Amino acid sequence: MGTRGGNHARGLQQVSGRKKKPEVYNSLTVGSTTTVVREVMLRMLADPIPGTPCEVTEAQLQHFNSTMAKSISNILVSLPKTQQEHTFRSNHPKPSLSLMQNTLTTKKLSVPCKASVSSTIETQQQQKNPKHAAIPDVWCKIQGEDDWAGLLEPMDPLMRSELTRYGEMAQACYDAFDFDPYSKYCGSCRYTVSEFFEALDMAHLGYTVTRYLYATANINLPNFFRKSRWPHKMWSKHANWAGYVAVSDDATSKRLGRRDITIAWRGTVTHVEWVADLMNFLKPISPDIPCDDKDVKVEAGFLDMYTDKESGCGYCKYSAREQVLVEVKRLIDMYPNEELSVTITGHSLGSAMAILSAFDIVETGLNTGRDGRRAHVSVFSFSGPRVGNVRFKERLEKKLGIKVLRVHNKHDMVPQSPGLFFNETLPPWLLKLAEGLPWCYLHVGVELELDHKKSPYLNPNGDGACAHNLEAHLHLLDGYHGRNHGFEPATGRDLALVNKDCDFLKDEHSVPPRWRQDMNKGMIKSENGQWVQAERPKLHDDPQDIDHYLVKLGIASSNT
Repeated sequence: MGTRGGNHARGLQQVSGRKKKPEVYNSLTVGSTTTVVREVMLRMLADPIPGTPCEVTEAQLQHFNSTMAKSISNILVSLPKTQQEHTFRSNHPKPSLSLMQNTLTTKKLSVPCKASVSSTIETQQQQKNPKHAAIPDVWCKIQGEDDWAGLLEPMDPLMRSELTRYGEMAQACYDAFDFDPYSKYCGSCRYTVSEFFEALDMAHLGYTVTRYLYATANINLPNFFRKSRWPHKMWSKHANWAGYVAVSDDATSKRLGRRDITIAWRGTVTHVEWVADLMNFLKPISPDIPCDDKDVKVEAGFLDMYTDKESGCGYCKYSAREQVLVEVKRLIDMYPNEELSVTITGHSLGSAMAILSAFDIVETGLNTGRDGRRAHVSVFSFSGPRVGNVRFKERLEKKLGIKVLRVHNKHDMVPQSPGLFFNETLPPWLLKLAEGLPWCYLHVGVELELDHKKSPYLNPNGDGACAHNLEAHLHLLDGYHGRNHGFEPATGRDLALVNKDCDFLKDEHSVPPRWRQDMNKGMIKSENGQWVQAERPKLHDDPQDIDHYLVKLGIASSNT
């Protein structure tokens, strides 16, 4: 495999602890900003506003003109946008000019002042060189405590590093999955639990896989579930490997500032046609996931995949839901006196599973330890579809407080489905009328929109599979510095990784498409000189203590 992303960049912009309503910001040019501020000062000088804490004098205006002339190249003021674009929501630090305490809009001027212009300029100079921060000091903000305010616009280096790391843990699901229909192990993981990260050259992450997750292949999603063309040799007739649960080791936990439990769900690496296989109707989430609000609904196919089981199969006799809840419970019990986080990541269909499992973990109270402390639960979603209705979004965000950061390419069709016509882009009054329809879906969380046409390395006319590819998203993330900035690689991430499973790079970079493949299609020469398909160690199915934990969770299983 190629080298993964560069060393974790350091540095985190200081984010004020004061909570404010997220606003959308747009950067004005230095010239127009200077004109606006100077105009406000002139108005205050000519007609002071009664009751303001301070007044603008001739001397202050002259001082402002002199200072701006010297420092104009270093001044940039962020003003609220008047248009209704809400791609990003961010509490980006704003310079507190003497004429502006809260906001300056084109409709009404609000000009109470509490600081001098000279002190503001000094503050701006300090903001240009923020102090470097370590992950233990800011991990809650990176996990979305403040909805990623000030970390996305512009993109904070440490935020990029952590987001890329979780993206790579989702990518590991693809790299380890056997897609080959000519393999009798098609649909399984290539590696055992103990060798997973080492086999993928990812041992440096400092995580240990504690269990694999399986889903029943009986669901009608043929582009997600893969089966061998040799039924008599299949490793399992009903199961597909769906991801894994891992936990940070002691050294990594110290570096992160908490013990991190990560759940990674597999998606669809190349096919985007699976969206057409969706049932595309909303189904009440309860009783499959206990919830006292009967109007909370999610896409039926996602819920079936998460909760269905096959009693005759050793790998999926327990549902994916039961598997993940039991393992999270076991790990939380294992570290009762530590600060914990549960981070769930996934790409494509795996993103939908990540959001569902996050909802489930918090709804059932699984993230609450014996001493009453709650583990922070967050989701890093890559190119995921919409999952549920308005009530699902409201309960997930407001009632349960789950933090979701959705990363997607604006040209990818998967995040536009389901709910192509009835979704969060509707005017509020129309959305209110449509929210009861069985085809009305809303995205959850905070959006981070990327654009592959900004990268000079990618073919701007790449097909839908290219636009959906996870490695391409990680490439775009590496070059993202803000929606109004151009593409500039930040960490030196290996460009060849983009073409691992697609044909997206321009030919001038001389990287062959879909270059990752097994040597000799997994065939080896036996001792007698014949070529045969290599045998693999048997993957472990469900642990023996799963029933014990299901009882502790109060989940009645038909297998007990």
